[in-house]
Amino acid sequence: MKNFKNYISEKYKEPKFQEIEEGIYKTKSPYNNEDIFVTSLTFEFEPQCYVEADGTPQNMPQVPIEGILDEFYVFVTDFYEELNETSEITCYQEFGALNLSDIQNLRKLIGKRFYAVPYIDEEDEEEYYEMVIE
Repeated sequence: MKNFKNYISEKYKEPKFQEIEEGIYKTKSPYNNEDIFVTSLTFEFEPQCYVEADGTPQNMPQVPIEGILDEFYVFVTDFYEELNETSEITCYQEFGALNLSDIQNLRKLIGKRFYAVPYIDEEDEEEYYEMVIE
């Protein structure tokens, strides 16, 4: 994944979103009534990277997205289905976290690459992957 950029959705103008700092908003979780912090990013898949060959805004591969969720302790709060359905290259995603610092760390991806590199574990001979940030 590459070309991470900040995305400011029109919905952030609604009163239920309180801007905490540039690109980060406090709101209620769509899953329960907890306060969470959210941010939206755009990015592109890199066809030459592990499992990203068929990645499109309409078909986001599980591995790099799960890598982001695990690496930064975030969860997806909006898939921006309409935007992703009409986009050829750019993917739109909103991420949420219980802790402000997790969203702040996630935003460090802006301007960078994030991708998976596969490896075979010597003990169980299974394939795994590690995430790389450049």
